Amino acid sequence: MANNPLEPSNPLVTELVSAQKRFRLSRRALLAGVGGIGAATFLASCSSDEEGGTIAPPEDIGGTVRWGNWTAYLDQKKVDGKRTYPSLNKFIESTGIEVDYLVDYNDNDEFYGKVQENLKAGNDIGYDIVTPTDWMAARWIRLGYAQELNAANIPNKGNILDTLANVSFDPGRNFSLTWQSGFAGFGWNKDVVKDDIVSVEQLFSSAYKGRVAVLSEMRDTMGIILQYQGVDISQPFTEDEFMNGIDYLKKMISDGFIRQVKGNDYLEDMANGDVVAVIGWSGDMFSENLSGQNYGFEIPESGGTLWSDNLLIPSTSSNKSNSEKLMNHYYDPAIAAEVAAWVNYICPVKGAQAEMENIDPELASSPFIFPDDATLAKVQVFRGLSAEEEFNFSAAFQEAIGA
Repeated sequence: MANNPLEPSNPLVTELVSAQKRFRLSRRALLAGVGGIGAATFLASCSSDEEGGTIAPPEDIGGTVRWGNWTAYLDQKKVDGKRTYPSLNKFIESTGIEVDYLVDYNDNDEFYGKVQENLKAGNDIGYDIVTPTDWMAARWIRLGYAQELNAANIPNKGNILDTLANVSFDPGRNFSLTWQSGFAGFGWNKDVVKDDIVSVEQLFSSAYKGRVAVLSEMRDTMGIILQYQGVDISQPFTEDEFMNGIDYLKKMISDGFIRQVKGNDYLEDMANGDVVAVIGWSGDMFSENLSGQNYGFEIPESGGTLWSDNLLIPSTSSNKSNSEKLMNHYYDPAIAAEVAAWVNYICPVKGAQAEMENIDPELASSPFIFPDDATLAKVQVFRGLSAEEEFNFSAAFQEAIGA
């Protein structure tokens, strides 16, 4: 597709050289700004020049696959009051391989922070599959924390969309496969908010003051704010431009418009009514509607963000072959369509759209699952950051949100 932000050769996803710097945080200043143990954890999680693991992967002994994933990110239903995952049950029944599905992702940095030391030491981290977003997947792969995939165990790997088959952080997809892609934009409770929210001014209006949440994923929240300020986030914007966006975020927090800055648990605040409008994720709004909520979602008129989450096998996993079989299962077009019909994120699997016709013809034409050029033109991929930018931008964002 023309000008497709998912296209790896497109400049939107090319890692770019950083622009001229004006703001540099010393580690001492950072520690003073974000404080104590929290600052030490932050430094560990955002450092881009740490040494990776040098310990060989453990022997593949099989067993139960432990999969760490995000909230509302797999098809589900309740049976006798218990939550079950139909597509996962199909895998377990057909292979005899047990799966422990762990909804343990709330925020990329938070998850990485809790497993980082064991990754470095070569100790088991409690997961055989993890699901980080592109920029964090790049870190896992760069530092040697992801095992190379055996393509013989994943024949369905060839079903990955051409636009996702060669990404800058993993050419040829030797270490990762896309789980889902999606948009960050505006979500709202339609029972409370009567007009669609399409602009930043509407989101931060007096009508919703103190009942707005924004994401702790820096690239999504800042990506939307920067585009509102006229910045092309796919190109080498300056640190001055980024800090102008930080100033705006600080003001919205200090003036009381933003109630909370949260990870995936912002959904809890929407469900209990503390929050009525968010910078949130597209599929969350649609999947929550299947559970009885009444949420709306729109890509901001000034621009939303596009991202992907990825399946990786950690370097510490001793269950590689079974994990690869699970990945292969989810790259079957019929299974991928089953998942997409529930999560409503962008499906990365060829043939899934045709399979969706058999499930729900209306969803088969949804631009949020199978986006067209017009939809993709409304979003940008947050450009790659240099190590220095990653440190400085993350430090400024953490200080702004009081983390």
